[in-house]
Amino acid sequence: MASLKDVARLANVSLMTVSRAINNPELLKPETLKQVQQAIEKLNYVPDFSARKIRGKGSKISTVGVLALDTATTPYSVEIILSIEQTARQFGWSSFVVNITSTEDSERAVRQLLSQRPDGIIYTTMGLREVSIPERLHKSHLVLANCIDTSKNFPAYIPDDYNGQYSAICRLIEKGYRKPLCLYIPQETLAGKIRREAVESAWDVAKLPKEALRQYHLDWGDEHYLDVIGLINSHCDNGKPDFDVVICGNDRIAFLAYQVLLSKGLRIPNDVAVLGYDNMIGVGELFYPPLSTVVLPHYQLGQQAALHIIEQRKNNGTQYVPCNLLERLSI
Repeated sequence: MASLKDVARLANVSLMTVSRAINNPELLKPETLKQVQQAIEKLNYVPDFSARKIRGKGSKISTVGVLALDTATTPYSVEIILSIEQTARQFGWSSFVVNITSTEDSERAVRQLLSQRPDGIIYTTMGLREVSIPERLHKSHLVLANCIDTSKNFPAYIPDDYNGQYSAICRLIEKGYRKPLCLYIPQETLAGKIRREAVESAWDVAKLPKEALRQYHLDWGDEHYLDVIGLINSHCDNGKPDFDVVICGNDRIAFLAYQVLLSKGLRIPNDVAVLGYDNMIGVGELFYPPLSTVVLPHYQLGQQAALHIIEQRKNNGTQYVPCNLLERLSI
């Protein structure tokens, strides 16, 4: 990685001039500033803002940098960020977050993060997905949380969606449900595919007829959540459902299912049971009756990713964090 001295040498100026170009560009003549900026660009130099911190001898604080793709800007997975911060603080580390607001914004975010010279980097996403790790991060002490990289080169901590969904379906079968209506999240999502496979596997192991599974994936886009209304209506003849449980791809789908079922005068779970997925913070308890759901372990994902860096764990590939059924009163 290029240093301040390298920039000064290429631009044929002093170290002080380079420092002014970075911190107080208005103090330099336009031609001198341009000369330094061209050298910075050619060398791909990243300013070390951490060097500005005043530290006493032996007082260096280790730092975790977080690249957050939608994680900190949506309410569904913000616990990942909270757990990273709390875990870092517990071990005397500091942490900071840089948000990626779009694919095009990735390069800016990476530069901003590297400028702080973190001792380790956690790449997080809202919703399990595959990501392409920017090349500038390939030599960093990097770990992924709630995502996997397309090359499979980096350690990752992700939800164990398969076993979480499988165990929940086994519980439904144990309680006697035999006519499920499955309303999954989009098929394009990793979790959507995995959870459907788990439902079908649990059904098959129980030797139940495959045709009893009525399965639908919502189309991509928030506007398609309203399709839940039509799907449930299409399975209610004269207000009578041909299903005994709605298996929902997430708690947002369950929220709509509740409204449709209750508007038809159907009782939950007496007439129809409902199973969610996610355990959205502060929401599950507000369903009436309270929603049974599979818990996405967002807090544990952030915690394990932070510990991976702090404890200097080896790269053991993808690690699966358990998703447990939270059984309330809707089943």
